[in-house]
Amino acid sequence: MNLYSGYPFWLIKDGLPFDYPKLETSIKTDVVILGGGISGALAAYYLINAGIECVVVDARTIGLGSTCASTSLLQYEIDTPLCELKDLVGLDNAKRSYQLCAEAIDTIKSISNKLNYKEFKSVKSLYYAACKKDISLLKEEFAIRKESGFEVKYLDEKQLKKYFNIAAPCAILSQCGAEINAYSFTNTLHQYNINMGLKVYDRTPIKNIKHSKKNVVLQTENSNTIYANKLIYATGYETVNFIKKKIVKLHSTYSTISEQVNEKTKFWKDDVLIWNTAEPYLYMRTTNDKRILVGGRDEEFINPERRDKLIERKKILLVKDFKKVFPNIEFNPEFTWVGTFGATEDGLPFIGNYKPLPNSYFALGFGGNGITFSVIAAQIISDLITGKKNKDAQIFSFER
Repeated sequence: MNLYSGYPFWLIKDGLPFDYPKLETSIKTDVVILGGGISGALAAYYLINAGIECVVVDARTIGLGSTCASTSLLQYEIDTPLCELKDLVGLDNAKRSYQLCAEAIDTIKSISNKLNYKEFKSVKSLYYAACKKDISLLKEEFAIRKESGFEVKYLDEKQLKKYFNIAAPCAILSQCGAEINAYSFTNTLHQYNINMGLKVYDRTPIKNIKHSKKNVVLQTENSNTIYANKLIYATGYETVNFIKKKIVKLHSTYSTISEQVNEKTKFWKDDVLIWNTAEPYLYMRTTNDKRILVGGRDEEFINPERRDKLIERKKILLVKDFKKVFPNIEFNPEFTWVGTFGATEDGLPFIGNYKPLPNSYFALGFGGNGITFSVIAAQIISDLITGKKNKDAQIFSFER
């Protein structure tokens, strides 16, 4: 599947920072991770640190799937508001899902510090009402987040205008949030993991997979064989090809990023992450090299051709959306792209065993904040493979 089109900023900015070999022989390993994007890199990080032998295999060049197209906002909020999620999965599971996402942001910060990775930045998150009818939703959402222990502040129309110069009915300001470059972070993880003994192979498509109670056998396109005790599917939205039941609906989200401006230029207060209650929602962030990224205007994914034809029009609309929020901030778009993402019925990812495929584990971080879900998946799957109990596994299981 063609997962993105256009000019993803992170790929242009960083190019191909490292070379990874093709798999050109048959091998044996304890665990094979299918997919070398951020989900696969995090899964490998946890397994390698747990002393588990593993290999990463990707059909593409590393990071050139959904990872390089990610807008890399790190939020504890998922696409389904907490006040609505509780009705879908129960209050305890809903709260725990949000808490795990908050913990995942702290985990990424800790890993970044450990790996001396410089592109992680802690920032606050501002969630504002797109129209007056959403005031009641935000009041209910604020109350349940406050009661659940999150550090949040409710801003009415006057406060929102005063502090952030945004004309909207109200907002929730959260202390927990961050931004990153998912593409460079993935490559940084792989380099650390390789130094710890991981083997990473890219440009190695898999043409056949056989699961049995004993092991998993994978055949590559060039007729080599990978024998593994267990297989982790970290292939993102392409995993729909391996799952019999429909678990996700594919969408396309459009992003545009501005030209770089003077280092002294101020955008908005504290460079907070900004998103709203619209469907699809508008989202925006800044970058460490003084750009503004704006995204949204999602469309149901039909096919790559139809998706790609809309890029230029979506760029124009996203710039207009931004100017409605910040009419006095200059925004000259430089790069625009579109990426595919998936939405589940409850907004939660699917993580763990999939019974129809013995010895399989899935790390499917669907949703607008798939990076935090990828951390949760890596932690849960590492525990399952090493025989540890994980009390959170059932929240994201295929049997939920």
